Amino acid sequence: GRIRQVRGVTKTFTTIGDTTGRISRGQGEVTRAGIYCRLIDLGERKYSQFESMTDARRILVDYPDLRAAVQDVAAISASGFRQVMIDLNLRGPEMGKLAEYSQRITDWMRSHGSYVDVDTSLSFRKPEVRIVPNRERASELGVSVQAISATTNILVGGYPVSTYKEADQQYDVWLRADLGFRDDAVDIARLTVPSTKPGVGVVELGNVSDFEEAQGPSTIERFSRQRQVVVSANLEGKALGEGVDELGAFVRTLDLPADYRWEFIGQAKNLNDTMANFVIAFGLAFLFMYMILAAQFESFVHPLTILLAIPLTIPFAILSLILLRTSLDIYAMFGLFMLFGIVKKNGILQVDYTNVLRRRGMARDPAILEANAVRLRPILMTTVMLVAAMIPMAMGEGPGAASRAGMAKVILGGQVLSLLLTLLLTPVAYSLWDDLTILLFRGGAWLGWTEPAVTAAAPQQEP
Repeated sequence: GRIRQVRGVTKTFTTIGDTTGRISRGQGEVTRAGIYCRLIDLGERKYSQFESMTDARRILVDYPDLRAAVQDVAAISASGFRQVMIDLNLRGPEMGKLAEYSQRITDWMRSHGSYVDVDTSLSFRKPEVRIVPNRERASELGVSVQAISATTNILVGGYPVSTYKEADQQYDVWLRADLGFRDDAVDIARLTVPSTKPGVGVVELGNVSDFEEAQGPSTIERFSRQRQVVVSANLEGKALGEGVDELGAFVRTLDLPADYRWEFIGQAKNLNDTMANFVIAFGLAFLFMYMILAAQFESFVHPLTILLAIPLTIPFAILSLILLRTSLDIYAMFGLFMLFGIVKKNGILQVDYTNVLRRRGMARDPAILEANAVRLRPILMTTVMLVAAMIPMAMGEGPGAASRAGMAKVILGGQVLSLLLTLLLTPVAYSLWDDLTILLFRGGAWLGWTEPAVTAAAPQQEP
């Protein structure tokens, strides 16, 4: 009832129990439940889904005995799959050690307010009876550990022995002891196991085993033949990259033994992979742009002059995201690549017209001043047009607008903040590179190099 009072919630749907028990025996969890909420359309409310999720978390604080989390509905519905921002995978041979390490990690995360919905895949809430074979007594009575294991597995856990078909449906036939013979430790102790010792026949399980009642894990997950525990959480007021870095730094301080491993999976892993691929893509884009410009200008120097402004736009793009409180997601990265092309275009206009004026016989410095004065107007026109086009996308509302806004804000802020710098940097870089080229040719005169000269051509009418 209290969830329905969260602002924006129009409908709720409750599920109790994990239906995976229908697929694989023993996996159902009657202590698990979920409440799915439907919100009113985005166009009819002034607050975001994340604000409604925060309101729901405030309600769950009143139920400390619950292991609860507020999250998006998973795009893929599967057992154990959660739509969370951070998933940390811990792997190792001993479940007790994994439980200890995961507890230390979750305690640290809960002590930092930015981590919410902190939980682990490990849950010691399933009552169980542990059967510990007494090897000495079992050996005296001719009972093997394998016989104890097989007996308890079949009579207590059950085992499929056959199938039968009714109409067009096929059902498994399970062999299992009646509930009265497996209801508690006393009943299980009366079960008999075969003995290989002559004259003994069968032995009660209680004579060759000790019984302990304890709380065990609901499921034991494995990854790459190792036991695993997944620590999961969402973030509030902190970027995913920052949260991952801080958590990773803390896990390193635990000094895990050599046979224990940890790694981020899910969205956190995708972020790390995306950043690595972004660096590779940026390097390849820079290389391809240089090759094309070198072919167009028939020079190895002028492309450097044009591309020099591109790395300087990245800090301005990041600054715009910080000022506009937007995270660096995949859409923002697309916007960065578009920003590279826009900045490169401005440099091409400046350098190309400077070369045109020098071919007409104008000296270098006057040509630089003239070219930048003439090309300032088209550069400002395209910049204003681009900024005007990006404003609606950056401020847009409706489904999916928040994702697309990142791309628009990168282009908008990066172009506006870096415009003045690129207008000043390109002519200065052109002059410096030209001086360096002349100096290199003069210094290499003993190799027979000749200083490049600009041949005055007949005046041409500017197109």
